[in-house]
Amino acid sequence: MAEIVRGFWGVVFVGFLMLSKWVDSYEFEDFIFNKTSTGDGAITPTPLLIALTLIQGAAAKGAVCLDGTLPGYHIHPGAGSGANSWLIQLEGGGWCNTVRNCVFRKTTRRGSSKFMEKQIQFTGILSNKAEENPDFFNWNRVKVRYCDGASFTGDSENKDALLQFRGQRIWEAAMADLMSKGMRNAQQALLSGCSAGGLASILHCDEFRTLFPSSTKVKCLSDAGLFMDATDVSGGHALRDVFKGVVSVQGLQKILPSNCTNKLDPTSCFFPQNLISNIKTPLFLLNAAYDFWQIQSSLAPPVADPHGLWHDCKLNYEKCSASQIQFLQDFRNDMLNAIKGFGVSTQNGLFINSCFAHCQSERQDTWFADDSPLIDNKPVALAVGDWYFDREGVKAIDCAYPCDKTCHNMVSK
Repeated sequence: MAEIVRGFWGVVFVGFLMLSKWVDSYEFEDFIFNKTSTGDGAITPTPLLIALTLIQGAAAKGAVCLDGTLPGYHIHPGAGSGANSWLIQLEGGGWCNTVRNCVFRKTTRRGSSKFMEKQIQFTGILSNKAEENPDFFNWNRVKVRYCDGASFTGDSENKDALLQFRGQRIWEAAMADLMSKGMRNAQQALLSGCSAGGLASILHCDEFRTLFPSSTKVKCLSDAGLFMDATDVSGGHALRDVFKGVVSVQGLQKILPSNCTNKLDPTSCFFPQNLISNIKTPLFLLNAAYDFWQIQSSLAPPVADPHGLWHDCKLNYEKCSASQIQFLQDFRNDMLNAIKGFGVSTQNGLFINSCFAHCQSERQDTWFADDSPLIDNKPVALAVGDWYFDREGVKAIDCAYPCDKTCHNMVSK
């Protein structure tokens, strides 16, 4: 990476990370994005605001949020050359892995459309401006809201707790509704998602392909969805414990891909590293090698670090000890080993940068801006576009920390 450090810029992430409910979302308290290069970064001064559309026919199909309310999405129509092209972005937001935190989740936008924002901003891969989103700006762009707590999977209920686990039905209802609104005529389609939505884009990738005729160009993008079955700082497997709860509470064993569950236990089949080799549809993995959410919640969550030895490090990578950095380097190596076979296929794409980040496709500054993160002088947006349109094969894997000076790293304020 040729960029040198020329400045500093930060954007405050407002929110509160409730450690007792850390599995419920990936919102962080008082974090900034530490940019190591200049430019105005460009969160657009006049972002596109798109209203929430509830799927009116969903209830009749049993496709409802955790609390029984209607699911929804935000849609901005395509135009011109993009009128028959569709981008579907699946929202992220963690999971609920016990009945108790699924009940809590019903009181938030992650489990009920009653609490969803009536309008949201479309930026990054959802932007309608060519200078912000060069390849997809005039496509039909849809953000499907996430309210099932299991990455749009599951088809069961808990009557005693008044919980509906209908992620699979929500997925199907949303797709059917969009097909009726013109997506059936798509000549090009891209299924994308961030975080838990990035996992969902992997789980539903081949299913998305079946919606269209063979003449339609269909691919999938997973942003920050490569959750690793990693050993945490205590020697345990904190994220495996969470995923085991998600699978058990929502009865996912009967929903997860049989080509995986025929060989591995159901919890293993909720981990992308055990799924990606079986995906037949072209898939692009966009991930930070030092995924900030995974450091916070999988590698060094409070349950694995009761004495807080990792507290400073996980909030600001510059405060990590040499041994802690080595632990993170080992995590990066495990991630790269997990995608070796996947990366061999010419149809698949990779952009694994050595940043302390999480979700880079929906943020304007990390997707496509004057000082966006780069690998081989190419930002994420152009890498994804080159891969999608077959302009160039993309297998971009960054050198290890601290070599990349273009990152927008998340650190504590």
